[in-house]
Amino acid sequence: MARKTRKPGRTLAVFFVALAIAYGLVALGGNWKPELGLDLQGGTRITLIADGSPSKENLDEARGIIDQRVNGSGVAEASVTTQGNNLIVVEIPGKNSQELVDTVQRQAQLRFRMVACDSSAPCGSGSAASGAAPGVTSPSAAATPSAPAAQRAPVGFGKADATPSATPSPSAATPTASASPSASGDQTSDDAKVVSVDSAVKFMNSPPAEWAQKFNDYTCPTKAGDVADNPTEPLVTCDTDGTTKYLLSPAIIEGTDVTSASYGIPQNQVQYAVNLNFNGHGSNRFGDATSAIAGTGQLMAITLDGQVISAATNEERITHSAQITGNFSQGEAKSLATSLKYGSLPISFKKSGTSVEVVGPTLAGNQLSAGLLAGAFGLALVMIYCLMYYRGLGIVVLSSLSVAAVWTYAMVLLLSNTAGFTLTLPGIAGLIIAVGITADSFIIFFERIRDEMRDGKSMRVAVETGWVRARHTRIGASIVSLLSAAILYIFATGVVKGFGFALGLSTVIDLAVLFWFTKPLVSWFARFKFFNAGGKLSGLSPETLGTDAPAAPVAVGGKA
Repeated sequence: MARKTRKPGRTLAVFFVALAIAYGLVALGGNWKPELGLDLQGGTRITLIADGSPSKENLDEARGIIDQRVNGSGVAEASVTTQGNNLIVVEIPGKNSQELVDTVQRQAQLRFRMVACDSSAPCGSGSAASGAAPGVTSPSAAATPSAPAAQRAPVGFGKADATPSATPSPSAATPTASASPSASGDQTSDDAKVVSVDSAVKFMNSPPAEWAQKFNDYTCPTKAGDVADNPTEPLVTCDTDGTTKYLLSPAIIEGTDVTSASYGIPQNQVQYAVNLNFNGHGSNRFGDATSAIAGTGQLMAITLDGQVISAATNEERITHSAQITGNFSQGEAKSLATSLKYGSLPISFKKSGTSVEVVGPTLAGNQLSAGLLAGAFGLALVMIYCLMYYRGLGIVVLSSLSVAAVWTYAMVLLLSNTAGFTLTLPGIAGLIIAVGITADSFIIFFERIRDEMRDGKSMRVAVETGWVRARHTRIGASIVSLLSAAILYIFATGVVKGFGFALGLSTVIDLAVLFWFTKPLVSWFARFKFFNAGGKLSGLSPETLGTDAPAAPVAVGGKA
């Protein structure tokens, strides 16, 4: 006798509650239309001109890093290509903010340096900077008393130009100066690229007279791109607003020592911050540097593409992680974290040569309509065929395909709101393929039920025994589809990646519908005499099964 199974009505109820929750989340997002890709709605084209004559390898590496930045979520389906010997063209779906443009063109050369002098006093007195800028602390350290009141909370590195009344501006969080060619190729993290912490501290405490004079004579640049950032040389530069100048030691930590970067609002804070985590090499150096200046009021600076984005002090040794805080908007913090997360570009770009333009869709609107019409026509054919072939069981097909379509639309909307998923024509093709995948699931299951009933079992028993065998076949086929989708998603780019993602999504939805809707619905139908007794239009009649004798009445439990 077949073992007792769960109540199908309860499973169906839970399934529809989950569907209601999904659409409730969509309602909270307030967007009932999916985001369309570049081919369907157009977007923004950014053309970058490389500075100098980069090698093909460096140009391809830069293209790959930019592709990771703009497709960080994996489903935005932006297109990044190289043209000629010095052009990179980025095409991004939809209207895009300035933060995204900055994310694309930012070189993201991150370095840590000790501050020897700043604008608060002339340089050359033999003492290090007094620490007039906002403070640097660890999560457990208090800020120096000289820091402004708004920066005294234990929040990590403070942005150099942040003040309680400052208004967020793109320039405050998105430096645009380019590193010099001599620095742009620095992609490794070894001591040959930086100086020792002791040497940097010595420079901080007693800057050579020639560098002190360079600092005193220096005027902050009026435009980005005027800073030459060589990690093995001292650096005279300014903050991102061009209001405060600094004399900095050679670099002690490179951006390649940062293992991860993220953004968020720290606990008990109201402003966004960028969080940095170091590898072992970076942790040791950061700990030594913070120990050297702990409690002294001296500053350590973080530079991005040659400009100071943070200069602060601390009260105790800090290791492993740091925060860059200030008047960041969410978009600015996300842009900076994304640039640092995927690494620095091996080349720099001409600021004056960067062009941003709006482009129209590459496909006409009637092509989208034709694609959707073809999908609807194919779906209708599958439904009609299943109704003719499986008759009463065709109701299960109609219901399951409808539910799968409703779930797919909910997931597309949720992913558009949360993960930046954009729907392109190849993506729509990937979803339409799901119709065939879902139909396969019905055919396998229904044919197993028929085979069991040909052996003399009742429908109720045949559903359970047939399900055990059919589900293994269906899971194996779905694994193959998921592997294919994963290969496309991992190794492809652009719209092909989107096709792989849509194919994988539709396969997962098919499995969910099969397990938690189709199977319980068939089990529920098996309780009715019309199906269990082999009604003429049930799809399980003796004529349909190919047996001579009509199905005999069976007990409630069915025949084993």
